[in-house]
Amino acid sequence: MTIWDILKYKIAGIEIEAILKFIGAILIIVIVAKVVRINIRRGLKDKLPDATVKNFEKFAYYIIIIIGFVASLSIIGISLSGLLVAGGILGIVIGFASQTVVSNLLSGIFLVIERPIGIGDAVRIEDVDGIVEEIKILSTTIRTWDGIYARFPNEKVFTSKIYNYYSSPVRRFEYKIGIRYSDDANKAIDIIKRVLEEHPFVLKQPEPIVFVDELGESSVNLSVRIWAPSAVWFSVKTEMLWKIKVALEKEGIQIPFPQRVIWMAK
Repeated sequence: MTIWDILKYKIAGIEIEAILKFIGAILIIVIVAKVVRINIRRGLKDKLPDATVKNFEKFAYYIIIIIGFVASLSIIGISLSGLLVAGGILGIVIGFASQTVVSNLLSGIFLVIERPIGIGDAVRIEDVDGIVEEIKILSTTIRTWDGIYARFPNEKVFTSKIYNYYSSPVRRFEYKIGIRYSDDANKAIDIIKRVLEEHPFVLKQPEPIVFVDELGESSVNLSVRIWAPSAVWFSVKTEMLWKIKVALEKEGIQIPFPQRVIWMAK
């Protein structure tokens, strides 16, 4: 008996040659799936938490295995037509039932690829402000400034308007400061600029700007625009306003109260 005869020998109606081809195809599919899994791990390990990376790599691994296994069944003579019909009906049922899950899953993948936000970023999603704590396959978790954890479906995150305060290394804030009409506006501007120059985290470039912005009903309103590193932006913003107030009052420049002049008819 030759090797060719052995290969043509049938087990359960399937030739040994076909069985060997099927086993070879499965081995190749497993190798490809493992290579993809390793590349996903290498590509995402520095961008996402370990738990999220493991979920993504497992998902990709098993999807490749399942698709490859089903596609290889034709090698051993198993018709896919019946499986396709049954799978199509089952897919429609599952599709309606899991539409939201699939949408969140795909949105999670797109979030990883596009990276509009990252772990540790200060963001606003819809009307929620906070720090991004987790980006999982189906959802993203944000810790608000009050310490409350808000969980967003990834579909909501991907389709919402996102403000990422940490995507830029610097961030600007602005004050509106009113002084009396009797005060010297140029002197007030010089005082404010001097206070800004003394602070280590007020950036020289972009340069802070101080100017007369409006002549109000009871005050001359100055606009103060300041740039600071994003990491310390909030602390600089809360600190500088009080420093400016103290410096102005020390030089005799006051922030006026609203005033009304009433004329009495005779």
